[in-house]
Amino acid sequence: MKIIIAGAGEVGFHLAKLLSFESLNITLIDPNRDALAHADTQLDIRVVRGDSTSIAVLKDAHVEDTDLVIAVTSSETTNITVCVLAKQLGAKRTIARISNTEFIDRKEEVGFAKFGIDELISPEALATDEIVLLLNQSAFNESYEFEDGALMMMGLSLSRTSALVGKSVKQVAKVYPELRYVPIAIQRFGTQYTIIPRGDTQFKEGDQVYFTTVKNGEEQIFKLSGKSKQEIKNVMILGGSKIGYKTAKVLCKSRFNVKLIESSKDKAFEIADDIPGCLVINGDGRNVDLLLEESIEDMDAFIAVTGNSETNIMSCLVAKSKGVKKAIALVENMDYFQLSQSIGIDTLINKKLLAANNIFRYVRKGDVVAMTKLNNMNAELLEFKVSSHSKVCNKKIKDLNFPTSAIIGGVVRGKTGIIALGDFEIKEGDKVVVCCLPQSIGKMEKLFT
Repeated sequence: MKIIIAGAGEVGFHLAKLLSFESLNITLIDPNRDALAHADTQLDIRVVRGDSTSIAVLKDAHVEDTDLVIAVTSSETTNITVCVLAKQLGAKRTIARISNTEFIDRKEEVGFAKFGIDELISPEALATDEIVLLLNQSAFNESYEFEDGALMMMGLSLSRTSALVGKSVKQVAKVYPELRYVPIAIQRFGTQYTIIPRGDTQFKEGDQVYFTTVKNGEEQIFKLSGKSKQEIKNVMILGGSKIGYKTAKVLCKSRFNVKLIESSKDKAFEIADDIPGCLVINGDGRNVDLLLEESIEDMDAFIAVTGNSETNIMSCLVAKSKGVKKAIALVENMDYFQLSQSIGIDTLINKKLLAANNIFRYVRKGDVVAMTKLNNMNAELLEFKVSSHSKVCNKKIKDLNFPTSAIIGGVVRGKTGIIALGDFEIKEGDKVVVCCLPQSIGKMEKLFT
C-alpha cells in the first residue's frame, strides 16, 4: 500500500512512524528541512521537501498511484487543498486534519466527498469525545464505543476486593452464567506483556483488564471488578486550549458543573462570553493555592489539557492528593503512558495516538469500520463488517480457525450488540469486534476479506 503524508509535525511524524512498522510504502512531505532530516534518519520512509499544495511536489511523490493521502499539517486550509488536489491527480482516498469541528458536524450537508475529501479528522475533537466518554463511565480508565454504544470497550485495574481475582475466565463464566461482557485483553501489573485471555487464564490483583460489553452491561463489570460507580458532577478543567474549550462546552450542555482555569486574560474572557454556563477563572493552574481557593477538594473530576505535559501531570497529581475521584491528563510524550497507573493518574490521553487510531482503519485490509489501539498495550481492537464473500460468513465462531492471539469481543447485528459465544453464527452485514496481537492481524484480515 502506498501512502503520502503531508506534514512532518507531531501528528505526521507519529503516523509515519506507526505506518512504517507495517512495512508500507510511505512518503512524507514537508517544507521544513530539519523535520524531514529527523524523519529520514529515524524511519524507513521516503521524504520529499517542498510545499504539499504544489502540484509538482505531489507528482514528485507519485500521487497518481497512491492509495491514501493523509494531510496533517498545522494548517486546516493547506490540508483541505492537498486532499482536493491529490484526488484530482489520481489518489484513491484522502484524509484531512481539521481544527474547525463544524466541518465534521456538517460534513454530509456540505458534501466534502464531492470536493475530493473522503474523511475529516480532528485530534482535538477526538480527545474531547474521549474525555466526555471517560467521565460518563467514571470507574473506567479507558473506554471506546462501537456503533453508538451498541458495544463498548472498557478498561480498568482489578482491586483486591474484585470478585474476579483468583478465578479463571472459565470459573467466572460458570459462577455467573448470565454475564453480558467478555474479557478481551489483560496486562499483568508491573509488566509490559499483553495477554489475550483464554478459558484457563486467571485474573490477578492489579491486572489492567479490557472488557467488551453491551448497552448497560457495564453495571455487571462494576459489581464484579470491585469498583463502585462514581457520580461525576463537579468538573475542573485546567487550560482553555481547543480541547479545554470544547470539553467545557460539551459538559456544560449536559449535567456537569464546570470550572475552567486559563492563564491568558483575553482567552479567559473569550471563553466566559462563549460558554455562559462555565465559571472561568483567570489564573495560573500550577499555583496550588489557587486550586485550593477554588475548592479543588470538592471536585469529582480534574482535567488538565494545557499545552505542557508536565504541567498537566503534576496538576493531576495535586488533584488526586486532594481527594479528586477522577484525574485525566493530556500528554504529548508517548513514554508517559507507561507511568499513568504507577503514579496514580487515572487516564492519560494523547492526540497523536487518537488521530493515528482513527486513520489506521484505512490501512487495514478487509472492511474495517472502526479501530483503536489499547493504551500502553501491544494489541489492536478492530471492527470488521462481514460481506457475503468473507470467510467467516455463515460460520459458527467455534468452527473458525481462530489463532490464540485473537478473540472476538462481540458482534453488532443491526443496532444490537451481542456477546457472541462459540455457537453464534456470523451473518452477512454483521459487524464483528476482534481484539488481536500484532502477529495475528494478517490472519484476521484474511478471515474478513
